[in-house]
Amino acid sequence: MTTSTRGTRVPAVLVLEDGRIFRGRAYGAVGETFGEAVFSTGMSGYQETLTDPSYHRQVVVMTAPHVGNTGVNDEDPESGRIWVSGYVVRDPARVPSNWRATRTLDEELERQGVVGISGVDTRALTRHLRERGAMRVGIFSGDAVRGDGELLAKVQAQPQMTGADLSAEVATKEAYVVPAIGEKKFTVAAVDLGIKGMTPHRMAERGIEVHVLPATATAEDVYAVAPDGVFFSNGPGDPATADGPVAVMQEVLRRKTPLFGICFGNQILGRALGFGTYKLKYGHRGINQPVQDRTTGKVEVTAHNHGFAVDAPLDAVSDTPFGRAEVSHVCLNDNVVEGLRLLDRPAFSVQYHPEAAAGPHDAAYLFDRFVSLMEAERA
Repeated sequence: MTTSTRGTRVPAVLVLEDGRIFRGRAYGAVGETFGEAVFSTGMSGYQETLTDPSYHRQVVVMTAPHVGNTGVNDEDPESGRIWVSGYVVRDPARVPSNWRATRTLDEELERQGVVGISGVDTRALTRHLRERGAMRVGIFSGDAVRGDGELLAKVQAQPQMTGADLSAEVATKEAYVVPAIGEKKFTVAAVDLGIKGMTPHRMAERGIEVHVLPATATAEDVYAVAPDGVFFSNGPGDPATADGPVAVMQEVLRRKTPLFGICFGNQILGRALGFGTYKLKYGHRGINQPVQDRTTGKVEVTAHNHGFAVDAPLDAVSDTPFGRAEVSHVCLNDNVVEGLRLLDRPAFSVQYHPEAAAGPHDAAYLFDRFVSLMEAERA
């Protein structure tokens, strides 16, 4: 149950599962919400962050102090709704200032029933999550506020993110087609595990007709569209639960169809090759993460949103059921695997978001690399 008290100073409380409590004011809808507390280091692009399906069941803490300055418009969302479970900001804009804005962020959060909190020391909260790790959290405002002990018990009763199977909850239920822009050159089957709208658009810009399929798509569904290549998208949840997409990807690898995966798709490729996955302490989220492409030595500034990673050897070529594989990209902050590529089949993946919505365009070449694989296969 959520209500509106926009324009008032309704008290709100944020309760972490380890007992740490932050107090502030209601922002957006008033009520209660639960999720995994994570922080995003992006200084802009909050609208794309909010509508990224990968944030399903997460409460996002914005490290940038001022949020909402450019309001909300109808052009920038990456999906049809806000997916974050809750939103935490320090100093929300009182009045937005942008010629594209049609409403305030506060109004949009309220309209979609997203419970948030403002006036919180987000720097202290972020430092706490960096030290203790991402954890369950609740935001309570209005009539939902109770005694601290009662609120803590509610938070501790929530499910963990480890073991969560969420991709089918955010993916399309029906297949749809994004037509190529200009001359059609290729057909790609894109398995939607939580895809962002800009991703098929980036492929369409390169002459690709994209058939977006549900997360539950089978190998028969994939090959029914006669694809020149297969794409596996980003998405929420624990990759250890994604047995269906892993099986589909293994069939794609067996048929040697050009394959590209991002974010959750990178973790799926890791599992398909026989590597394990694990939960990061606090994950990578934001639009300023440094990654090195080991094939070129180039360092890219990249957009991230993931709490799990692939456990693969960084400095050795691995033998897999589908030939040799190696780590192609690595995070320069913590040496987390940020990409994989096969040496004997046309397949590669990255852990970040090359569509860059929001974010830098350093990694846009990866879509061109996918096109090159399909061109080589056709030749």
